[in-house]
Amino acid sequence: MALNSYFLQGSKGEQFLLQDLINEQLTIYGVEVYYLPRKIFKTDNIIKEVQSSKFDDSFLIEAYLNNYEGYNPNSDVLSKFGLRLTNEVSLTISRERYEEFIAPFLEGISSGIKEGAITEYTFEDLITRPKEGDLIYFPLGERLFEIKRVESEKPFYQLGKNYVYELNCELYEYENELIDTTIEEVDNTVEDEGYITQLNLVGAAITAIGQATVGPSGMIGFIDLINDGSGYVSAPTIEISPPPNFPVSGSRASAVAITTSIGGVRSLKEILLTNPGSGYNLDTPPLIIINGGGGAGAAVTFGIIDSGISSVTLSESGRGYNEMPTIVTTGITTGSTAELRPVISAGKIVTVRYKNVGSGYAGNVSPVTISGLTTTGIGTFIYNEIVTGDTSGVTARVKDFNRRVDLSPSFPPIELRVSLNSGAFYPGEVVVGGISSARYIVESYNTDSFDDPYDANSEIELEADNLLDFTEGNPFGDYWC
Repeated sequence: MALNSYFLQGSKGEQFLLQDLINEQLTIYGVEVYYLPRKIFKTDNIIKEVQSSKFDDSFLIEAYLNNYEGYNPNSDVLSKFGLRLTNEVSLTISRERYEEFIAPFLEGISSGIKEGAITEYTFEDLITRPKEGDLIYFPLGERLFEIKRVESEKPFYQLGKNYVYELNCELYEYENELIDTTIEEVDNTVEDEGYITQLNLVGAAITAIGQATVGPSGMIGFIDLINDGSGYVSAPTIEISPPPNFPVSGSRASAVAITTSIGGVRSLKEILLTNPGSGYNLDTPPLIIINGGGGAGAAVTFGIIDSGISSVTLSESGRGYNEMPTIVTTGITTGSTAELRPVISAGKIVTVRYKNVGSGYAGNVSPVTISGLTTTGIGTFIYNEIVTGDTSGVTARVKDFNRRVDLSPSFPPIELRVSLNSGAFYPGEVVVGGISSARYIVESYNTDSFDDPYDANSEIELEADNLLDFTEGNPFGDYWC
């Protein structure tokens, strides 16, 4: 039997009519879903695995739910990694609606695609049809699904053309992709997903407070380099002989060497006193030996000083120091001002070294002024912005920023949860928001993950140690071969 002569079997008018009917059916019987295109930034050159991608665009489109068999009880699998949900859905969307409403906005998304991040399809294919790896947000179940397969020829060329895309989707498993669509219900689905770490922050920096003690006579006032040497692979040790009447009187001086690299050659930068000692004199000069470090050629000169700064006692170590602060001493009458070098750890001054102990100080003690704090405790971090540690250089993306109302000692007043860390932040450094310019001090850094309730390896190990005593031998005897 011949085909119906009243139909042209593929005219433009017939195709437009069929497409309009399909679009109408989808708007009547379909549901609204969000289509989230994946932007690819980096892939593995060998196996072409996506290493870095993000979802920051969303498009509302109507879709027909073909089946829901994937929601049966057998889709939940208990694996060694915990409960794994493998729910699947099949959705049908209009080809015309996709090509006219979504594809034009994707023409500018070429990062990673033109450079060969995905080579299975051409660039034109990737923007004119849905692609595997994109996401579908299903509002009815408040879930994200990942497109695993796109069927573009079903039904097969009715009236000489295809009119729909069938999307086979599987429940999305988060892998630290960046999701920032500005749609709250979408972004909230992954707010607590991925490897999230917590920074306990403090706001205001605290100035260190201390006083200097004026030392006795016969201190080593300075050790200056007259030749910085070369070839050092590590800092050498500085050995200083004791004073002539030691240990009856006087105290032995000590110092450390600081190295530097210039033009690929590592040499000594300076020598700092950690204890100026006392009881030295020029009649019996001390012997200063530079030992170890793999280098050679360094030589020094020194001076014997009276009434210089012999020690600095800190009553407050401060908080929030990230650059070398300046320590100014007072109480000098005649002579030279001491040049002090603080040692900073976790944003606090832990000790003070001496480039020059100075001379001519009156009295027994000398107040010191310590400056160099940066402004902290300002601003509000923004979701998904990049924060940077100003000392470590570590970067991360903001997941949540919370100022606690409860200021009890058991809870930190400020919490910052971050993900996609490039490393570990340093306690005491200042973290700065890339967009908000917010600045706070890291008090402590929790490297535990918050993403998986089954992530309890340490707890399991401790409980296992209580059950099994690995120090005991075999109660049935030893096996001899």
